[in-house]
Amino acid sequence: MNIMRKSVPVLHLHCAACAKSVEDTIRNLQGVTSVAVNIASSVAIIEYMPEAVSLSHIREAVRAKGYDLLTDASDSSDTVEKIKADEYRELKKRTAGAIVLSLPTVIISMFFMNFSLSGMLVWILATPVVFWLGSGFFVRAAKQLRHGLASMDTLVALSTGIAYLFSVFNILFPDFWLDRGIQPHVYFETASVIIAFILLGRCLEEKAKGRASSSIKKLTGLQPKTVTLVQSNGRSVQIGVEQVVAGDIVLVKPGEKIAVDGTVTEGYSYIDESMLSGEPVPVPKQEKDKVYAGTINQKGSFRFKAEKTGAETLLAGIIRMVQDAQGSKAPIQKHVDKIAGIFVPVVISIAFASFAAWLLFGGTDGITHGLLALVTVLIIACPCALGLATPTAIMVGIGKAAEHGILIKDAESLETAKKINAVVLDKTGTVTEGKPAVTDVLWANGDNRQSSVLHSLEIQSEHPLAEAIVQYFDGEYERKVTGFESIYGKGIKGMVDGRTYFAGNIRLLAENHINTDEQLATAAKAFAMQAKTVVWFADEKNALALIVISDKMKESSRSAIKKLHDEGIVVYMLTGDNSATAKEIAAAAGIDDFRAEALPQQKADFIRQLQNQGKVTAMAGDGINDSAALAQADVSIAMGKGSDIAMDVAKMTIVSSDLSKIPVAIHISRQTVTVIRQNLFWAFVYNLIGIPVAAGLLYAFNGFLLSPMIAGGAMALSSVSVVCNSLRLRWIK
Repeated sequence: MNIMRKSVPVLHLHCAACAKSVEDTIRNLQGVTSVAVNIASSVAIIEYMPEAVSLSHIREAVRAKGYDLLTDASDSSDTVEKIKADEYRELKKRTAGAIVLSLPTVIISMFFMNFSLSGMLVWILATPVVFWLGSGFFVRAAKQLRHGLASMDTLVALSTGIAYLFSVFNILFPDFWLDRGIQPHVYFETASVIIAFILLGRCLEEKAKGRASSSIKKLTGLQPKTVTLVQSNGRSVQIGVEQVVAGDIVLVKPGEKIAVDGTVTEGYSYIDESMLSGEPVPVPKQEKDKVYAGTINQKGSFRFKAEKTGAETLLAGIIRMVQDAQGSKAPIQKHVDKIAGIFVPVVISIAFASFAAWLLFGGTDGITHGLLALVTVLIIACPCALGLATPTAIMVGIGKAAEHGILIKDAESLETAKKINAVVLDKTGTVTEGKPAVTDVLWANGDNRQSSVLHSLEIQSEHPLAEAIVQYFDGEYERKVTGFESIYGKGIKGMVDGRTYFAGNIRLLAENHINTDEQLATAAKAFAMQAKTVVWFADEKNALALIVISDKMKESSRSAIKKLHDEGIVVYMLTGDNSATAKEIAAAAGIDDFRAEALPQQKADFIRQLQNQGKVTAMAGDGINDSAALAQADVSIAMGKGSDIAMDVAKMTIVSSDLSKIPVAIHISRQTVTVIRQNLFWAFVYNLIGIPVAAGLLYAFNGFLLSPMIAGGAMALSSVSVVCNSLRLRWIK
């Protein structure tokens, strides 16, 4: 049977338990072969048999569990982004409100509890925090309960709800406790602060997750909205890109983006294909050459026949690859939620078991001590420290990295960086500078008196390499050029002071019967062997100079690769450039292996091959053509002077584009993930010790019974300890 694969946005996901619920719901439907829900990007990748189940049926099943899928054609990416943006704005408002209202409850509870109306005042302040700003926890906990699930939302709802109700009871019926010789306390500030802390943690998490889809939007933006269609009668009309069909003739003007894939039928130009190859030098195009959507025309004008449109274009394929690769990821927080899925029901069971044990064996004070134990266990076991363990460490780790010019987007890279054993580098803009520059100029007999002529001639040229020559000779006196002519595929010529000059390749000189200096010719062959571009400059009789142009290797590349080797990491290089150039750069930089003439699909496939061999990969690149490979890699690193799309897809960005920062980034990531694990460890140890004490375990030995007030303080202390441990990252070298 036919199997379809769809990436579908999912709404209202808040934790790993939510993602698991959606996954299980879809997986259990007949006709679904596989499903993976990514909590980080809120996307479900579904493989199903359309003959057996429809997307609308899948959506109905998911809606019944309290979530939603955007499956309709009208559900555009803009709709998804708008919904997520609205949810994030609402979350920020709730977080700010909870913090503002919680602060006075803490101050009153600490310093003004003897004031006669203090209990009523904190009650008034805490009520909107718990039942309005924190209502989402109760709603989600109720939905999960209906389906037999429990998460951190369940613990938050139970602990804050019981603390609140218990406090209300103590205010309304204080004599119940006073008659039994117990001083009643209220715990409104505990409930309020718990809500504020957890909302803050969620807000930090959502901010990182919210960037996941921006790269897709920018990739889509590479395609123009309209094109110039050439009709059969020769007239040109503007139409929407979605109206273009295979066989249409499209006119492309200077500076325009190409809308669909096709073949040139008339004219010639240079096309910036860096989004595909990563190479900075535009590619010449003439009749019968292929052009691709998303690439940019330079100064020429041409017509081409549309062959692939819409979802069939190479650009659309890159977008799909990025979506699929991103959908296979999940942040470190999933481990916390998985543990919480077991931790929560265990804590609830312990709380009610404690109440039952006190009721049965506690004698006359059994109900009093049992109720206190129930509340105390739920308060002390609140997952506030768990909720803060990851985002606080990430914040400090990100700040430390930023001081080194390294931007870390989220926890995913931190989780896997310590396992990296293979680093894959793009060549252009990563290992090399990323733009052609003049490296050598050799003058015949050392005579450079005509340098101003060369400079003036190249100023007239539209060739991409001309800019490098003009920049090199910047400051030279500009001469008047007449009779300028651009000779396609060969070079340029023009007259200065009545004398004709040429600049171009060796064929241009040969066709004009120009003598080449033997010394220059020997040097030209040597530079060609190094995969460098050679431009000849001559008058009508003799070659005057040799200009050598190449993409220089960065000064930091060799030392950075050596540091990676010292860590036992194998280094590979991928490039769209030719084999000769790739071999030269790889040898000079000390790179272990390379792949040349690689397209975006092949780069992503190479990363996948390494992963299939058991390698944990890091990919570093700076171009749009690297975005699919970056998304596929376990840890993706963008060079900061590259494309916005590469930086959006990547989990790390090296602002300075200095390769030596990659070993530093890996080191900081390892430190940060270590602190995260320490935080989680101590958060659970705190619970393992605190819960039995709260249940009354020590009462049988020394008569000690932990009060909810102390439990609330211990809960706050656990959160503070997690934050302080995270702050240690600032001083770790």
